[in-house]
Amino acid sequence: MSTDTQVSNRWSSRYAYVLAATGAAVGLGNIWKFPYIMGENGGGAFVLVYLLCILLIGIPVMMAEVIIGKRGRSTPANAIAHVAAESGRSSHWSLIGTIGVIAGFLILSFYAVIAGWAAAYVFFSGSGEFSAAAADPATNADVIGALFTELITSVSQLMVWSTLTLIAAIYVISKGVKKGLETAITYLMPALLVLLVGIMFYSAVVGDFAAAFNFMFHVDFSQLTIEGALVALGHAFFTLSLAMGIMMTYGAYLPKGVSIVKTSITIAIADTIVALIAGLAIYPIVFANGLEPSAGPGLLFQSIPLAFGSMPYGDFVGTLFFIMIVFAAFTSVIALLESPTAYLVERQKMSRTKAAIVAGVGIWVLSLCSIYSFAGAEWTKLSFGMGGDIFEFLDYLTANILLPLGGIFISIFAGWVIKPNILQEELHLTGTPFVIILILLRFVAPIGILLVFANAIGLL
Repeated sequence: MSTDTQVSNRWSSRYAYVLAATGAAVGLGNIWKFPYIMGENGGGAFVLVYLLCILLIGIPVMMAEVIIGKRGRSTPANAIAHVAAESGRSSHWSLIGTIGVIAGFLILSFYAVIAGWAAAYVFFSGSGEFSAAAADPATNADVIGALFTELITSVSQLMVWSTLTLIAAIYVISKGVKKGLETAITYLMPALLVLLVGIMFYSAVVGDFAAAFNFMFHVDFSQLTIEGALVALGHAFFTLSLAMGIMMTYGAYLPKGVSIVKTSITIAIADTIVALIAGLAIYPIVFANGLEPSAGPGLLFQSIPLAFGSMPYGDFVGTLFFIMIVFAAFTSVIALLESPTAYLVERQKMSRTKAAIVAGVGIWVLSLCSIYSFAGAEWTKLSFGMGGDIFEFLDYLTANILLPLGGIFISIFAGWVIKPNILQEELHLTGTPFVIILILLRFVAPIGILLVFANAIGLL
């Protein structure tokens, strides 16, 4: 990557970088998963443990990724190779970056399909499907359930919505960092926040806000088990989009003079606030309508539509709700597409547009595996003792194997391989604060992520 390209591929400001990185971190997991696991594991007690995990593991690993990207001014594998060489170590450490980009590529292949569900639901809500179903309370749940089942088992519908999602992402990425990524994020993130806050106020008026607040924030340490603490630890790591190549790539675009410490803390706080607001937007509706808070993705696509169908201005608010879900998903989609695109531009010398198309088409082809998995196609079923289908395999491989391993190696690389003076130079820290971060990267983060990994594969 030439110096000219390096300069042009930079965020225009600290604000733009924070918005982009927060957009990458905020996704569907923030909207439904965090509030639920929080409520099930002691509410406020879980939040305290989660924030501690963010502070001790999430933020230090994020800083490490950004340092590597900024120092190397390149795609993840090349950036790691550059920093390793600068520290007098083997360039084979670059494999960590390659694993991250591959993990992000695989994740996007099924994430784009699920983002397509949200896009479809904007159409369903806007066309009055929810209120039409609510006309007969006796069959309401069956109609909404059938709508969801028909969507996820229809190859043609999934293909249309996931293709539209990827085409939009390809278009944004093809425009470059400033005209594409930054411009899109500058509009999407504020719009997402406005919609989220607006729906939260609506939920407070028409829903059971007190029950939702109690579910999420009641401090009950008796409900916080070792398993719950590991859930907090795992979510703290995954919610910041670590070990996917995203933060290294975004770090490569970081302007000089921007504080890595301050921005990393800001991004972690923003990501957590969005997750909490999402809970206060969704759960008043859940409790007011007697819905099951543990419904997972089904909460968004089956339970919530039931409620909107019978609520005041339900079609309108439901449409805005799913537009918000699309924005949350899309900011993650474009972040995940950026890494393979940047790789093709740098390694294969492709134009930005061609690289975005090639990466997008590759992801689209792989997404067919998930689409046909949802549809129950026989060829997606796995044997050899693995069970499940291709979608379940990709989900398990990325979440439970590639991302934790990537996180462990990134923290080890930053803590033990990179020369401490390089870390000091990039973090602008000395003395006790720097020693604390070094200890977190060398010992706390690897051990913490190792526990998540061991728990995920059933060793704990």
